[in-house]
Formats: sequence, C-alpha cells, structure tokens
Amino acid sequence: MSTFKAVIFDLGGVVFSSPMQAFSKLEQQHGLEKNFLNRMIVRNGNESAWSKLERGLLSLDAQFYKTFDEEITQAGAQDFSSEALMKEVSQSMGVNQCMLDAIQNLRNANYKVAALTNNWIESKGREGFGESIKKHFDIFVESAIEGIQKPDPAIYLRTLKRLEVKATESVFLDDIGRNLKSAQSLGIHTIKVTNAMDAVKELEKVLGEKLL
Repeated sequence: MSTFKAVIFDLGGVVFSSPMQAFSKLEQQHGLEKNFLNRMIVRNGNESAWSKLERGLLSLDAQFYKTFDEEITQAGAQDFSSEALMKEVSQSMGVNQCMLDAIQNLRNANYKVAALTNNWIESKGREGFGESIKKHFDIFVESAIEGIQKPDPAIYLRTLKRLEVKATESVFLDDIGRNLKSAQSLGIHTIKVTNAMDAVKELEKVLGEKLL
C-alpha cells in the first residue's frame, strides 16, 4: 500500500500545455536564439519583471508590459511585444485531459490533490489563468497571491501545511528542473513532466494506483 497521501501538480507544462511553446514561437518570429527569454528571466532573478509579475508585484496591463519590453530591449532584442507574447501564451494553453482524469481518480481514491502554480493576476476583469480548473483541486496555491514563487521552498511548505501532510507523504509533478530540485530538497518525491501521459504512467507506478 502506498505511503503517499497527496499529489501536487504544477499547471503550465503539466495540467496545461507548456507556455514555453509560446516563448519559442515568438523567439523564432523575432530571429532570437532558442531560450533567449527564459535565460533573460533567470539571469535577472527576483528583480525581473516576470518574477515580479508572478509574485503579484506588477499588474499585467499597467506595469508588466512596459517593464518587460524594456528588459527585452536591454537584452538585445528589438521590436518585441510582451503583450503579443502573453496573448500567445493564453491562446496556446490547452488542457491535458489525461491529467484531469488522473486528478479525479486520485480524489476518488482519497488522495489529497493540490495545484501549485507560478501564475499572474489578469486585469480588466479577465478570468485568471487556471480559474477554470480550480474545482478539480482540494487546494489551489498561486504565486501571485502568496507573494512567493517556485522554487522558493517556502511556497512548498505552505502547500504541505494546507494539505496537512508531510513532505515524504507527497508527490510533486513539474516540468522545470529547478522547481523539482527545490521540492526534492524538502523530501518530496518528484516527477519531471516532459509528456503528460508518460508522467501519469510514472505516477501510477509510484502510487501503485490505476489512474487512467
């Protein structure tokens, strides 16, 4: 019998398709090298517009677009529109149905299920990213509301506390290595998601449960 009591899911790249697809598309359109945007975001760290957006420190329309455009220009790209990027991200985020099916079956099997997402708050009354699937989770932990983001260990600890489970009793699925490494350091079992169906199959093996 499994000793795990809870499963924690990232959203973009796990439950939804990866926003990195939109990043790659815009990079190609502007003749930028692969991963130009992600490297710039990582390089700028907590002071980057992207990090501040995900921590709820910048609003999307009023502050983020202007600030992120300035960062991209300083990094060497010309005529890049962060507003066009975010529209592409929004349009490209399809749901991985196998993940939603697995989540429902986990709950049917009495596992606690959480979403843990680095996200942003939409503006002008638009529904925020992930709002449509909140009902599928026992708890929903959002970086833009918490004011901290993965891979900061604090956001994992908050998630575990709200789930009322120990780190060693939980499994975490994410598509980004640095987020997984931080979870592993706390004792959480991790699954790297490169393909949604393959990740669900690995989760089945870890839990000893049929989820699809």
